Amino acid sequence: MPEQPPYLRIADELRRRIAEHVWEPGDRLPSRAQIGQEYGVGENVVRRAQELLISQGVLEGRAGSGTYVAEPRQRMRMVRSSARERPDGSPFRADMKAAGRQGDWESRTEAKVPAPADIAARLGISEGDLCVRTTYEFLGDGRPVQLSTSWEPYDLTAGTIIVLPEGGPHAGAGVVNRMAAIGITVSHAVEQPEPRQATAEEASLLGIQKAALVTHIRRTYYSDEGQPVETADIVVPAAHCEIVYEIPINR
Repeated sequence: MPEQPPYLRIADELRRRIAEHVWEPGDRLPSRAQIGQEYGVGENVVRRAQELLISQGVLEGRAGSGTYVAEPRQRMRMVRSSARERPDGSPFRADMKAAGRQGDWESRTEAKVPAPADIAARLGISEGDLCVRTTYEFLGDGRPVQLSTSWEPYDLTAGTIIVLPEGGPHAGAGVVNRMAAIGITVSHAVEQPEPRQATAEEASLLGIQKAALVTHIRRTYYSDEGQPVETADIVVPAAHCEIVYEIPINR
């Protein structure tokens, strides 16, 4: 049998200490230099071990402060279903309410952003055509639970009361309800989920380790005429959330 890599051995030792309550949730770990000296390894080995445990939700890093034993955090279920679409409010807030949490978000909208090639293909427009781009950080009980970047063709909503997704009388109502306000019926959405590693920016916003596993969902809403009306890239941390698809059966 090949010898276990040193960082995995250190990760096992740190995990054991937490299981044996040598360190309790919220405790700050000794410095990497101290841990390395105790186990006879370099600081880089300790760093890799800690990064692994952070990606697994066992530890958490706090910028400028150190590494701590993570507080127990129940993995939240996020249901992807047509039942999410509510006529009276935000699908995300409904999701959070079902999970017993308070849902909210922060957003930033930029109008007239040229569509990059991949977004243009998803929206059925030409590369460089103008779009309204909105970035979101979604929060459950004040803690980040998912990120999203939404793109809508500018020509579709220009001059209407919904041109800004988070402005006007239909702010925050969700794509389906907002499009209905200007006479567009959204008939269905297509979602393509795939696992990947978080980027440095995503990790910072979500409070997870760089390169931790996330689920990346490419979602596109379509009108009843088959026209794409919005596409989004949704990023969910795998260690904190499980994604479940509910599929209606028509009889």
